Amino acid sequence: MTDMNTPLSKVRGLGSAKSGTHHWFIHRITAVAQIPLVIFFVVSMARNMGGDHASWAAWLGQPLVAVLMALFIANSCYHMRLGLMTVVEDYVHEKGNRLLATLTLTFGTILLAAFGIFSILRISFGG
Repeated sequence: MTDMNTPLSKVRGLGSAKSGTHHWFIHRITAVAQIPLVIFFVVSMARNMGGDHASWAAWLGQPLVAVLMALFIANSCYHMRLGLMTVVEDYVHEKGNRLLATLTLTFGTILLAAFGIFSILRISFGG
């Protein structure tokens, strides 16, 4: 039997799972967003090197710094999850193991981001 689809209709799909390009595109967006956040992080760490706990807490207590650090942690965790999901999808072939790895990865990155952002907020608000 011949295929009745035109070549254009064949390539309009997003791949076999219909979501591959979206995943790839979002991973690239988080990578680009990470560039200024990493620069901010590295410069900030270099400037505050040698400071005591009180100076670090005062630095993190600044609203702009707290927001940028929270964005850094959230974006890093999301970017990490997207990258590791690609590894799981490519190398974990059994459905049960893939589900377990996906759930562990998702909950682990959410937990990591939540602890990091909570710590920033706690230091920022002086708790």
